[in-house]
Amino acid sequence: MQLGIVGLGRMGGNIARRLTKAGHSCVVWDRNADAVQGLAAEGMTGATGLADVVARLDAPRAVWVMLPAGGPTEATVAELGTLLSSGDIVIDGGNSFYKDDIRRAETLREKGIAYVDVGTSGGVWGLERGYCMMIGGTKEAVDRIDPILAALAPGLGEIPRTPGREGRDPRVEQGYLHTGPAGSGHFVKMVHNGIEYGLMQAYAEGFEILKKKDSTDLPENERFTLDMADIAEVWRRGSVVSSWLLDLTAIALTKDDQLSDFPGAVADSGEGRWTVMAAIEEAVSAEVLSAALYTRFRSRQDHTFGEKLLSAMRFQFGGHTEFKSK
Repeated sequence: MQLGIVGLGRMGGNIARRLTKAGHSCVVWDRNADAVQGLAAEGMTGATGLADVVARLDAPRAVWVMLPAGGPTEATVAELGTLLSSGDIVIDGGNSFYKDDIRRAETLREKGIAYVDVGTSGGVWGLERGYCMMIGGTKEAVDRIDPILAALAPGLGEIPRTPGREGRDPRVEQGYLHTGPAGSGHFVKMVHNGIEYGLMQAYAEGFEILKKKDSTDLPENERFTLDMADIAEVWRRGSVVSSWLLDLTAIALTKDDQLSDFPGAVADSGEGRWTVMAAIEEAVSAEVLSAALYTRFRSRQDHTFGEKLLSAMRFQFGGHTEFKSK
C-alpha cells in the first residue's frame, strides 16, 4: 500500500521504516527537514508539507498522523480535512484523548473522509518488535488499511497460543485488534497506559523495599545487602511477575544499579489522568491506578530510588529523556 506519514519522531520514523521494509510505499513529512531527508535517503518519498504529502498520494489516500496529542494533532487533522477528498482516510496513531477522536470522526464524516484512531504500543522498540495496536473506526476503513496494520503488528512470535480461541478474530493473535467505532481504539490504549502506571509503580515500590533492606535503621542481623540487577534477572526467568517491563528494569539496573543518571522526577503523558477521569465518570474504584498517578506528581518534589526506577523504565521502553541527567 501507499501511506502518508506525518510526524517522524521516535515512533513515526520507525513506523515508516518498518512499513518500507515490508514493501509498502511511504510519503513522509515532518517540520524537521533533517528527519525527512534522513528517511528519503532510506528510500522513502520526502514531502515539503501536508499539501505535498496529499499531492504525492494516489486516491483513495490514507495519511497516518504520529504527533503529540493536543494542539499539534488537532491542527494537523483539521488541515488534512481541507486537503483530502471523500473516500480518503485519516489515521491518528498518537495518544489522543478518545473524546477528541469521536468529535474529529464526526467532523470528517461530513466530508466523506474516514477517521481511524490507532492506540499504538511499542515505543522505541517497535521497529524490531512490532507494534501492538488497538484500532477504532468503521469496519470498511479498518479493513482497507489492514495490510498496513499487519505489517506493523508484531505477529504471533513465540508467545504460546491461548487455549479456546478457535473461531475468534485471528488478527488479535498477531497483535492488533479492531476495538469498535472511532474513539474506542484510543480508549482501550488509554486504559492500557493507566494499567502500565500501576505495574510500573508496583515494581518501583518493591525494588525500593529491597534496596532499603540494608538500612542502619534496622537491627543489624536483619540487614541484607541485595543485588538489584541480579534480583531483576532471576525474576525474569520463570517468575509469576516476569514481564517486558521487568526485562527493561533488568537492563537499566545492569547498566547502573544506583540509577544515578535518573533524578527520579517522573512525567505523566496524559493517559494516566484520562484513565482516572474515566474511572470517575463510570464510578469504578481504581485505587492502584490513581495512587500510581499521584506518585508521579509527588516525584517532582522529592525523589526516591523507586522513582528513579520508574524514570529508568520510561527511558528504556519509550526513550523518554526529559528528566534524564545530562
